[in-house]
Amino acid sequence: MFIHNRLGLLEGVETLLNHEQRLNQVTNNLANVDTPGFKKETVTFDEMLYQATSSRQRVGKALRINTVHQQGVMQKTDAPLDLAIAGDGFFRVETPAGIRYTRAGNFQRNNEGLLVTANGYPVLSESGPITLTGNRFDVARDGSISVDGAQAGRLTVVKADPQALKKEGENLFRLEDGGVEETSPNFQLMQGHLEKSNVNTVTEMTEMIDLYRAYEGQQKIIRAVDDLDDLAVRRVGSLAG
Repeated sequence: MFIHNRLGLLEGVETLLNHEQRLNQVTNNLANVDTPGFKKETVTFDEMLYQATSSRQRVGKALRINTVHQQGVMQKTDAPLDLAIAGDGFFRVETPAGIRYTRAGNFQRNNEGLLVTANGYPVLSESGPITLTGNRFDVARDGSISVDGAQAGRLTVVKADPQALKKEGENLFRLEDGGVEETSPNFQLMQGHLEKSNVNTVTEMTEMIDLYRAYEGQQKIIRAVDDLDDLAVRRVGSLAG
């Protein structure tokens, strides 16, 4: 069986790059530990076939980024525009790129009186953007909205296959082609609460330490393979002489 003489180095470098990617994910998780509604990411490592030449394949390393949709802890804030979803579902948000989804309920009222996200995107009800014209804003557990005691619509809370939801930045998700949203049947809205991120600081710090050790170990393996390669070249050279 043919084995490429640089395969050990190639495999080692691929592993280092994958460890670096995982470290980036851990760092991002830690940076968003206080971001409302943030969902942490994990990385799983797989083996896959790469086309080395037109006639030969080799096994290489690949990684897959996964979003953990486990619900975070509910934190009471008593702020009337703070909303948290207990159960399944996402708020629908209108952005210049189209409809997006979020679990972050730290909403605000903009200069036009619209209920918007922290980044200024309108939050959608069943009939469109929500205008807050009065002084008192109340949201029932089922999403029904009232302003100064008068009914003003119902917040849209939808769910979709987690595999079809992809992170897009600004704490938003987009629905991939082929993905379908549907009204969530199992949720309760909690006014005056925020869902905290589902990042566990201790777990992520432990993971970071393990990654540093794995990275250092892989560097030693690469140096060992490189030394063996150098030794083989020197011996071939001495035999030829």
